[in-house]
Amino acid sequence: MKAVLVSLVVLAVVVLAVLVVVSRRDRRRVSSGEDPAALQDGRADQQRHETERHVASGITTRHHNPPSM
Repeated sequence: MKAVLVSLVVLAVVVLAVLVVVSRRDRRRVSSGEDPAALQDGRADQQRHETERHVASGITTRHHNPPSM
């Protein structure tokens, strides 16, 4: 029983150590200066695409529906 308990404690310490190392490594990563610009460009492209779809959808809808008088 004592061996199982010691093994569990050792396993918990190892898991905790791995979590600490990984979290520190992730915090040390420095994002490049291009990341914010790339995100902004991606958002602009997405907005432009959505706008084009919206306009095309409106044009298509107007052609299929009879004009209201």
